[in-house]
Amino acid sequence: MRVSKILSFSAVILLITVVFAGAVTVSAAAQYDTMQFHYNAQHTGDYSPVAGLVPSNGQLKWNYTTDDGVVSSPAIVNGVVYVGSFDNNLYALYANNGTKLWNYPTGSVVRSSPAVANGVVYVGSNDRNVYALNATTGTLKWNFTTGLVVESSPAVANGIVYVGSYDKNVYALYANNGTKLWNYTTGSGVCSSPAVANGVVYVGSGDHNVYALYANNGTKLWNYTTGSVVYSSPAVSNGVVYVGSFDNNLYALYANNGTKLWNYTTGDPVSSSPAVSNGVVYVGSNDFNVYALNAATGAKVWNYTTDGAVLSSPAIANGVVYVGSGFNYNTGIWDNNLYAINANNGTKLWNYTTGDEVYSSPAVANGVVYVGSDDGNVYALGTIPTTLTAYAPAQATVNTNFPIIGRLTVRGYGISSQNVTLYSWNGTAWLSTGKNATTDAIGVYSFSRNETAAGNYSYRTAYAGSATYANATSATFNVTVTKVPTALTATARATATVNNAFTVHGTLTMNPTRTGIGNATVTLLKYNATSKQYDITLATTTTNSTAGALGAYTFSVKETNAGTYYYEVTYAGTATYQPKTSAPVKVIVR
Repeated sequence: MRVSKILSFSAVILLITVVFAGAVTVSAAAQYDTMQFHYNAQHTGDYSPVAGLVPSNGQLKWNYTTDDGVVSSPAIVNGVVYVGSFDNNLYALYANNGTKLWNYPTGSVVRSSPAVANGVVYVGSNDRNVYALNATTGTLKWNFTTGLVVESSPAVANGIVYVGSYDKNVYALYANNGTKLWNYTTGSGVCSSPAVANGVVYVGSGDHNVYALYANNGTKLWNYTTGSVVYSSPAVSNGVVYVGSFDNNLYALYANNGTKLWNYTTGDPVSSSPAVSNGVVYVGSNDFNVYALNAATGAKVWNYTTDGAVLSSPAIANGVVYVGSGFNYNTGIWDNNLYAINANNGTKLWNYTTGDEVYSSPAVANGVVYVGSDDGNVYALGTIPTTLTAYAPAQATVNTNFPIIGRLTVRGYGISSQNVTLYSWNGTAWLSTGKNATTDAIGVYSFSRNETAAGNYSYRTAYAGSATYANATSATFNVTVTKVPTALTATARATATVNNAFTVHGTLTMNPTRTGIGNATVTLLKYNATSKQYDITLATTTTNSTAGALGAYTFSVKETNAGTYYYEVTYAGTATYQPKTSAPVKVIVR
């Protein structure tokens, strides 16, 4: 269902402040067991070190349906996706296929995004609690009760869990048992998610301030006052804190003292949490744009305009920005898409349309983008791009097998045990030949093909893809199939007598193998002196089909007048064999 239908506008805005954490596999053997919002405790949002081969398309790998909207952002750790739902549950789903490992029911909706560290999942709930759950079984290790709802997403650093609450406090809890280390009271509710860097906790508050608190004791280092509430979660990079405000600005503040480096003004509130990569800050705005800003100066590099408010927080992976979009308050239209945008120039690479708004912030793991939607689903999108090659000889003969070989690879490395299908073009459409081949240990596959008629044939091969690898189609390749060349001999005695029979005989064979062709019809022709052509048909016969005499034929000829006669034998050919005419045979009849 559309969560926004049952919430006030400001409440919807708050949803975006949820964060996610996860650990992913770069290869089948490597596992990651901890991750913070936007990849690390500083919330930089660059997943490139663990994203693996990022997806080249928005192909759906799987989706899991909960009983209500999903604005929580997924965390992926050791092959498991952890995510909260408005149906009051935290879910653990297998990352490869989306089947449920377990779910834990809290007492209210779970807007908070889980953080996973050292085999424990930490998450907040609107039932006022922060929960610590066994990541494998979902059993409760501890819970800490605050004074109001917890939409803030926990951050874990050095054995301490940092999280905000609508009771105006930022809490520091021991990760092993949930006892409170300290709390800092702001002037309003805290749904911003804390970032931790160099022993300092950075967090926004509904009292318009960004706070810097010492991580060990919660004393204030500094605060910076913006023009409105701060629901955005800070990102810290190279000594600068980047954070959005409802006053329409993204701020860059020096991390050591909170003085402003620059601010960039968008056309509407900035609820999205920024991500930083390679000297560029990426952030969404309620003005329907995703902005890329120079991290040092705040100058705009590019902006991409969606069809809805961008409350989702961008994720970066290997030069691609992933971000969701929601309701357009000007047009009344919902933009229910997850976008993949080129990080260098802001051009769209692809988008995937869900059934409702995408306020969840995406996470990228092992070549797959995971994101929630207000339609109640958790989506796994994109598979590892593959390359499929195919080769065949340029020419072949009818009814003779010719090879088709190729290779399925990922960045030059072969993929084994995958099925590849051979397709042929019928002049209108590509049709499966019904032939499949399996790739070997280095990704090589092969087919044996033959055609029963001469002609120009076009083929290509296709790989349907899997839960891990994207589908691929080879380039089209052409094979010219010709009829089998033939050879036809004819022999007769040099002289004969009037009214006495003599023979014209020979063989029809394949060329150059000289293999006889049996059951073929050959015709004996005599030269017509008047027309000056061989147009007098004397007889037809069939070539021998028995072993030892395969392809042989014999004609019996008798002339009633003396003279010099010329004969030749012709073969009209078939769909398989080329036509052929023998050399002329001269017989003198006396």
